[in-house]
Amino acid sequence: MIDYGLYLVTDRRWLMGRDLVACIEEAILGGVTVVQLREKDVDSRSFFLLAGRMKALTDRYGIPLIVNDRLDIALAVGAAGVHLGLDDLPVATVRKILGPGKIVGASAATVEEAQRFEKEGADYLGVGAVFETATKLGNESVSFDDLRSIKRAVNIPVVAIGGIKAENAGAVMKMGVDGVAVVSSILAMPDVREAAIRLAAAVRGAGK
Repeated sequence: MIDYGLYLVTDRRWLMGRDLVACIEEAILGGVTVVQLREKDVDSRSFFLLAGRMKALTDRYGIPLIVNDRLDIALAVGAAGVHLGLDDLPVATVRKILGPGKIVGASAATVEEAQRFEKEGADYLGVGAVFETATKLGNESVSFDDLRSIKRAVNIPVVAIGGIKAENAGAVMKMGVDGVAVVSSILAMPDVREAAIRLAAAVRGAGK
């Protein structure tokens, strides 16, 4: 079983020149349970080399590595799986290529999308944006009621994303979701490990 409680999505723009792999290690030590490698502005070779370093790191800590969008990179480095957006390859196609032993995640913003992706073979859903976020501008917003409805409509884990911080993570978790996905609320912080510790505590505390 995958623990989706604190799901970190990478974005080097927030690191202020710090090394990505070193920061991800600090985040894992702080309580991150899943890492998604998301690189939109690098060539394929650079992405492959970075993914290899990230796979070695996540393997060392027993953390699943999910590659955003790039099925070829995920296969090349033996990642745990791939995460797909609405403009990426279809979930059913990727499931057929990867087979049953790998993780396929999909972004959804409506009950209809969530149910379709579950039927096509998704293992979990990323649902948002729950709050305004500077990471991905123009994302469709998802209310707490929407989040609760999506969770009730599917039988696979749901991870909320979008503007989530330690201060609001508990309220999001109380909608019944299986975890929260974050970017800047960990990677933009001066102390990455401490930021992860605070978020992990908020996620765990919501279940008590």
